[in-house]
Amino acid sequence: MNAAPAGLSGRELAAALLIVVIWGVNFVAMKFGLRDFTPFQLGAARYVVAALPLVLLVRPPRLHWKWVLLYGLFQGVGQFGFLFWALQVGMTASLASVLMQTQVFFTALFGFVLLRERASRPLQAGLVLAALGLACFAMNYVGPGASRATTALGFVLNLCSAAMWAASNIVARKAQQASAGFDPLAFVIWSSVVPIVPFVLLSLWLDPVPSRWRWTAAPWSSWLAVAFLGWIATVAAYGMWTGLLKRHPANRVAPFSLGVPVVGLTAGMLVLGESVSPWQWGGIVLVVAALACVLLGPRFAKPVASS
Repeated sequence: MNAAPAGLSGRELAAALLIVVIWGVNFVAMKFGLRDFTPFQLGAARYVVAALPLVLLVRPPRLHWKWVLLYGLFQGVGQFGFLFWALQVGMTASLASVLMQTQVFFTALFGFVLLRERASRPLQAGLVLAALGLACFAMNYVGPGASRATTALGFVLNLCSAAMWAASNIVARKAQQASAGFDPLAFVIWSSVVPIVPFVLLSLWLDPVPSRWRWTAAPWSSWLAVAFLGWIATVAAYGMWTGLLKRHPANRVAPFSLGVPVVGLTAGMLVLGESVSPWQWGGIVLVVAALACVLLGPRFAKPVASS
């Protein structure tokens, strides 16, 4: 019988908690960046900062270029294009941190349709809870006394962002299956080059002419937000997360992501003074419960199944 993998060391636990804080505060940094940049400009700046240092140091991944292109389009242009747009037109950093976690359920749905992956009992229960949570969020826009801190368009765009994140997860799985010696870090670094040109072209096409050259007039605080998004939230946090996944099973590392919406909610309310309506609180509780069901459910299901 093989020995069970050792638990996280003190240093690894500290790294996991630091990642949760970084990814939770990440949404506040996006709000700061959008004060002086358009969504497309912020997207281009984020990926320039994230890609430029590392593409000079890391060799290209050994796999077909189409996977790098597709991942960059879905994860970069799709996920962050929709997310930055949502945050600009009517979505708080607090709720965005929660809604982005629905990517877990979009991934499951795409996996069922495209990869023929079966949904486990915990995942099925999580999908039901997540659907009820989304219904609560939707009621915020039709019920009496609803909060106007967010808009229906921002809500839909945020879900589109989560769906694009899920699509990029499917692309990453297909790339890993099609390529021997798959290197996830090199894959992400080189795919970060892909969104830069589309974001620049979208900015030149859709942004108002007076705002096209905000880059030159943006204050240092906005560039600090860009640096945080590119180097800290993308390069540093992803590097630590990848290291944890290489040394420990995914089911031991993944539950830490439950802390991201908690940090995001707290940071949004404390730093930005954001408020949450009763319907939104109901949606938050249901979505977090759904995530807990999916991430922690298998741990409790295995002993029951083996007894």
